[in-house]
Amino acid sequence: MPVSILKAIPVLVACGCLSGCYYVQAAKGHIDLMSKREPIEALLEDSATEPDLARRLRLVTEAREFSIRELGLPDNDSYRTYADLGRQQVLWNLFATEEFSLEPKTWCYPIVGCLAYRGYFNNETARRKLEDLQVDGYDVAMGGVTAYSTLGKFDDPVLNTMMAWDDVHLVGVLFHELAHQVIYIKDDTTFNESFATAVEEAGLERWLASRGESELLASFHRRKALEKDIFSLVDEARADLEAVFAGSDPQQMRRAKQAIFEDLSAAVASRLEESGLPARHWLVGELNNAKLVPLALYESRVPAFQALLAQCDGDFDCLYTEVKRIGAYDADQRNAELQGLAQSARP
Repeated sequence: MPVSILKAIPVLVACGCLSGCYYVQAAKGHIDLMSKREPIEALLEDSATEPDLARRLRLVTEAREFSIRELGLPDNDSYRTYADLGRQQVLWNLFATEEFSLEPKTWCYPIVGCLAYRGYFNNETARRKLEDLQVDGYDVAMGGVTAYSTLGKFDDPVLNTMMAWDDVHLVGVLFHELAHQVIYIKDDTTFNESFATAVEEAGLERWLASRGESELLASFHRRKALEKDIFSLVDEARADLEAVFAGSDPQQMRRAKQAIFEDLSAAVASRLEESGLPARHWLVGELNNAKLVPLALYESRVPAFQALLAQCDGDFDCLYTEVKRIGAYDADQRNAELQGLAQSARP
């Protein structure tokens, strides 16, 4: 179970604002990141490359070829280079909701549309924005992001920040980010992230099986079962919170909200302890509405895409064709079909 449920969240940059605006910092951060790229092939040929880094880069190269050959993911120059940023996070993402709502605040951008988060390359800048949102009465959360994607608009590198992950997580994020390049729907973060997560999970299972990694595969299945269990706890908490937020007494709602979050945090910590894992998780500790936002983005529609892959008999090209068909619908029709797919998969 990762320390945080935040995965690599795609960011695209745009210029055209006055100095000091959000897009200027985004453009500067993007340019700095891209300027540090080195070809992985050259690093593998360089005897000065540290052995452990060389091993991880060979793994990336193998996974990249597998993603094209077995998963039908794009054959391009993404993740063919490596960049050392000299820091542990690429950027920091902010999430916000109103005090008595689970609906995330959204920010709108050129090209990618409206998203339920905002990313900053500078930690202090992100914290200042977080404090501004708190002053305005929002529930807020901030998490560090260790990978970066431009949805294929640029040749995205593998980053030093990704090397802190274990091999399975590293390969999974490559599959996840490449899936974003297959299809990306403006203004529908949940669709995009759930689809990429479904490709990541199915791709990892196939990758581990192909390499005969039976122990890692079993560990992967245990981790996914635990994540599913925790997501069920979140679903229950969300339902309880929705009922509370239908009330009219702010003080009463605040007390009930706090009790629900305390129970959720304790339940997640208990599940981690039962699994023999450290109680380090995005949902352990002080919680608020904003802390629930990333889980809904990444997980809520995954069962629908898993059902679609099963209908395609595990064929990824078929999956992508069907996902593009559904993605062409308007939001209501898209959500209705995904809901039907998820229901059809329930026992």
